[in-house]
Amino acid sequence: MFSIPGEYVYKEARKALEAGLNVFIFSSNVPLEEELDLKRLASERKLLVMGPDCGTSILGGVGIAFANSVRQGRIAAIGPAGTGLQEFTTQVHHAGQGISHAIGTGSHDLSDKIGGITTFDALEALEQDPRTDVVAIITKPLSVDMLRRLSRRMSEYPKPIVACFLGIPSADVFSQGMRMVARTIDDAARMAVECLDGRGSGRQTELSDQERRHAAEVRRHWSTRQKYVRGVFAGGTLCYQAQQILKERGLLIHSNAPLDPDLRLKDPNVSVAHTIVDMGDDTYTLGRPHPMIDPTMRKQRIIAEGQSPEVAVLLVDFILGYNASTDPVGDLLESILQAQRSVRGHDGELTVVASICGTETDPQELNVQWRILKDAGVIVFPTSAKAALFAAELLAPE
Repeated sequence: MFSIPGEYVYKEARKALEAGLNVFIFSSNVPLEEELDLKRLASERKLLVMGPDCGTSILGGVGIAFANSVRQGRIAAIGPAGTGLQEFTTQVHHAGQGISHAIGTGSHDLSDKIGGITTFDALEALEQDPRTDVVAIITKPLSVDMLRRLSRRMSEYPKPIVACFLGIPSADVFSQGMRMVARTIDDAARMAVECLDGRGSGRQTELSDQERRHAAEVRRHWSTRQKYVRGVFAGGTLCYQAQQILKERGLLIHSNAPLDPDLRLKDPNVSVAHTIVDMGDDTYTLGRPHPMIDPTMRKQRIIAEGQSPEVAVLLVDFILGYNASTDPVGDLLESILQAQRSVRGHDGELTVVASICGTETDPQELNVQWRILKDAGVIVFPTSAKAALFAAELLAPE
């Protein structure tokens, strides 16, 4: 495993591959040409390069980098999505099943430049793995060409395979002839568990009638000026998923990592209208720890969002697990309370909606983190998709 400045990765990782070792690269800012060379070498030698910019893997029950305490089982996952893999594996755990492996590929693996080398090699490895019965792929947005290549491989895959292609219109996905396609990570986890159980409900993640009534009650406390959502995310994949859910409700979401290139923030530090920011983006991690370790940048952004009298909803994620902050809620709590006080100073009421990704056996104690948020008046959901759906109901009720 390498967690060193990106400019030093190539030489050291190549040594490890030449010694016959699989490689996990947490480091970011590694040139694509160097990543491509490392992955070609690994593929020739039947090895895996997980990364660069890889946040999560679980191999045979052992977590690498950011990973949660989940039971072992017969469902595997692959993806360039670190927090996406964490969200998927924890939901499988909560559903009573377990994980054989979760193979992070690095954020650029499914780019046209890299061509999915680690993804396709991981599919091959899991096909041969006797401990894996079901496979899921969780991705960030990817090109039509890469979607087509994945579709071909999935169509001939001998094991049940579930795909969650975040940020890609449903029509584009189904036009490739894929069958088990999930719109959210929640749906992907449910479908994978149902494949293992030999059943299928066809349900999609949605709000309950009680949650919709709650949203209607919350809106009554806003001022006439309040109309925007501001999302401050540690998880890049969860940032994409939230944008997708809000976009499907007709909201235009600006971001430093936008689904729509026309909605890219001119200045990533300045929000515009509806804005959701990935604080784990390279802009914020160059020379600094990831926000799941050091909350400083998130704290500052949350306080800044509270300065606007037009902000109605603050959407945040909390990621538990190994190597993350020992108290992620405690790290941000005072900043959230300060933002709420600022909005009240404008005669409004800031609605804070949060999700917690974790399990009861994570070192941060899931129940304790949940209780602290609830006691502070935060509306808490067990998944990021449900939190985003609630934010969407607040701002664009059906």
